[in-house]
Amino acid sequence: MSSSTIERLWSTVEELALAVPQPARSRWHRKGMSDRAERVFNIASSLVFLLIAVGWSWSIAIARVEGESGITRTTGIISRALTDGRAPSVAYLTDAALELVNPLRGESGRLQARIQQPGETLARDTLPEGAVATFSSSGARSESTSVLAAPGRTGIWSVALAIGSVIKPITNFSVITLKPAAAKQSGRIGLYYIGNWPSARAGRVRYEPPSGFIEVTPKTQDTQLSDHFTLKNFFPHDQQSVWPKYIVVDMKLVDKMELVLADLQLRGIPSKGVKVMSGFRTPQYNTGVGEKRGRAALSRHMYGDAADIFIDNDGNGSMDDLNRDGRVNIGDARVILAAVNRVEAAHPSLIGGCGVYAGTSAHGPFTHIDTRGHPARW
Repeated sequence: MSSSTIERLWSTVEELALAVPQPARSRWHRKGMSDRAERVFNIASSLVFLLIAVGWSWSIAIARVEGESGITRTTGIISRALTDGRAPSVAYLTDAALELVNPLRGESGRLQARIQQPGETLARDTLPEGAVATFSSSGARSESTSVLAAPGRTGIWSVALAIGSVIKPITNFSVITLKPAAAKQSGRIGLYYIGNWPSARAGRVRYEPPSGFIEVTPKTQDTQLSDHFTLKNFFPHDQQSVWPKYIVVDMKLVDKMELVLADLQLRGIPSKGVKVMSGFRTPQYNTGVGEKRGRAALSRHMYGDAADIFIDNDGNGSMDDLNRDGRVNIGDARVILAAVNRVEAAHPSLIGGCGVYAGTSAHGPFTHIDTRGHPARW
């Protein structure tokens, strides 16, 4: 083969080689990306990765600082907002609500209601600057006031404090405004028969007729007066189908009974099963209905500051064996009497009467408790 022929063959091979595409150097080339496009893509990818790495490092640093301070950044922001003295806040109103209600919880700390005349001052403290107290009652128009005074109408009211758009309801507490005693005509208010109180004896203020009555409907009868007692616990035993009812309850009595229950609890006697055998009695009930034994003509039950109670944790309708002697008798009522003695020694403002009663065919033993203002025992 001549040299010229070889040269022509070699030239043909080179042309064929140039015609065949070069193998792709990367997967981007295989997808048809040019060298320039690949370089741009690689640079952009590197920048994105760098930003992610920087952000990750910053997050780790912030988390470490927050962990050392004990709060997260979000919590810190919220806390600062709530405690900023320049702006109304939930925290601010919460403190105000506690300052308002705590003195009204009684010596037991367990009262959940305040009973008073319409329009009467609720507490000696004033509301925070710019705050408004709103009183709400089912089926009644709400009332708002910038002073701590009860609504001017009879009712059972929930309370909330507000500054601007920030509202703080006062939980587990009601304001009860009384029906004026003048509403009683011919011994009645509406269909509810009450009767008339004996004339007060000279110098005996605690025997003055009540100045007003709590109006109770089927919807409000379960209103909590305290942790253990509701309005219906103090109903007389007559006129069960007549509504509304009108009763008298002294919150000092409720406060005292809560302290007695707390004392029993400390001595291992559960108090959840406390029962009120007799609470408020209208004069007509006290003198004219049912079994009259044990009813004094000037019974403290007519003035709302007396109750007959027993502890019935097993739910059998009778006093439990409180002294654990294997029997249920007047000795168990004396266990409650002992608690009353301790409470009165620690809380002289709640001093009053206490009597123990044996069981009969109609009921088990029970203990009478009142807050008449001077000691009495029987």
